[in-house]
Amino acid sequence: MPAELKIVENNRENLGYDPLLTPEQVAKWLNTSVDWVWDHSSRKTPLLPVIRFGERPGRSGILRYRASKIEEFIAGAGAIFRSPPQQV
Repeated sequence: MPAELKIVENNRENLGYDPLLTPEQVAKWLNTSVDWVWDHSSRKTPLLPVIRFGERPGRSGILRYRASKIEEFIAGAGAIFRSPPQQV
């Protein structure tokens, strides 16, 4: 976890606070591009857990991510990539 997010995490533990992150913060944390974060927030697997604000037809709205859900995503990512393809 980036150092600036570690400070927030410590506050979360003390205050019961789970910060909302921007796509840019998530991209930095996951060492990916912002485009990857946007793609995996809506249409590509593995899907990132996302909160959408102000979504309207023709507009994607504002995306935010709970830090705890991104931590869970990271913890589970290894299992996603090790799993054999599902037969339909």
